[in-house]
Amino acid sequence: MKIAIINGPNLNLVGIREPGIYGSRSLDEYLRELVDKYPQVQFTLFQSNHEGAIIDELQRVGFDHDGIVLNAGAYTHYSIAIADCIRAITAPVVETHISDVQTREAFRHVSMIKDACATVIAGFGLDSYRRAVDWLINNNATK
Repeated sequence: MKIAIINGPNLNLVGIREPGIYGSRSLDEYLRELVDKYPQVQFTLFQSNHEGAIIDELQRVGFDHDGIVLNAGAYTHYSIAIADCIRAITAPVVETHISDVQTREAFRHVSMIKDACATVIAGFGLDSYRRAVDWLINNNATK
């Protein structure tokens, strides 16, 4: 099974950025452990602060991977381009967030990508990523 984990803007700063919201553990450290937890899965890890680069990566992996865990960061709330890309690819996408976006600022309550995704997992801290991987595995990564 091939699963891509794609992270958007500022997620490279998890562990430093607002630890009260995102925790003090780095996302890179957590993802290395997550990869080790699933030896049966071939992971592709990607992070960019640039919307176009995220779209390019979705298109690159979206036809030959079995699923995608996507934390689009702030792009979640306004990127129609990412939503259109998700609709165009064949791999199912799990919208993923570290924090519970529904309990944060009002603008974070809106997801432009939600309807294009297979499901949403949010609010479990870094464990949201493991839950998203488990969802893809348990649902046989079908769109």
